[in-house]
Amino acid sequence: MQFDLTDLSLFRHVVEAGSITHGAERAHLALAAASTRIRNMEKSLGAPLLVRTRAGVTPTPAGRTLLQHARTLLAQAEKLKEDLGTYTGGLAGQIRILSNTNALTEFLPEALGAFLAQHPQVSIDLEERLSDEIVGLIAEGVGDIGIVAGTVETGQLETYPFRSDRFVLVVPEGHPLTSRRSIAFAEVLDHDFVGLDRASALQRFLSSKASRIGKPLKLRVQLRSFDAVCRMVEAGVGLGIVPETTAQPATRTMAISSVTLDDSWAARDLTLCIRSLKDLPPSARMLAEHLRRRT
Repeated sequence: MQFDLTDLSLFRHVVEAGSITHGAERAHLALAAASTRIRNMEKSLGAPLLVRTRAGVTPTPAGRTLLQHARTLLAQAEKLKEDLGTYTGGLAGQIRILSNTNALTEFLPEALGAFLAQHPQVSIDLEERLSDEIVGLIAEGVGDIGIVAGTVETGQLETYPFRSDRFVLVVPEGHPLTSRRSIAFAEVLDHDFVGLDRASALQRFLSSKASRIGKPLKLRVQLRSFDAVCRMVEAGVGLGIVPETTAQPATRTMAISSVTLDDSWAARDLTLCIRSLKDLPPSARMLAEHLRRRT
């Protein structure tokens, strides 16, 4: 049985993505090459590693055992890379960050840009997830640093304040709702909406909230950025829900208005969550400190 680090990294990505196709994308491998590697791993082991269904893949008992060891070995390899990096000109390594939509789009680009400019040998793997998913994945060791809504229960993870923001409703100028100072999410579900694409953690969150109220979220178009959502709202396609940090500048340059959402979940205190700050690899620990200083 011989598995190299590429095999182990691919297998980890496949299991975490729940799909060979998406796992191959994360590992930067062609689907055919990834499928061949997985089959060769199973042939070498003499046992199946994945249960394949139309909905995706899940690990077999052997696959779960391999995943546990793969994470340990990959973390050790990353630690070796970082330790040797001190002899090649400074900090090195790859950091895995799991973030909710709000932090990923509104706060991380500037913060990560400044850090990466200071540490050119560091790379960052950034993935968007729902906050409750992030807590579980950080606890399992899937990521180094998580950024979640402050309302989420984080268990035994170490937590640090990150940023504060809130979601607001954006409506085109002249819309009847522009006269409202605030409104509940349930009151606007009869209207058409403009939202982010289906893979967005925020869009899944809003759809879940609408389902609990008993109404579908009627999305006429789905886009890839909050700025694009605001522009489509301006065009009269539908209403949108965006962070206030996006809405404030947008209302100055576009024919749209923002209305405060009364719902408690609309206020977003964002939190860093980490298994243990002192046990993070050096590059991840330095990034965590960098993010904490920028609160």
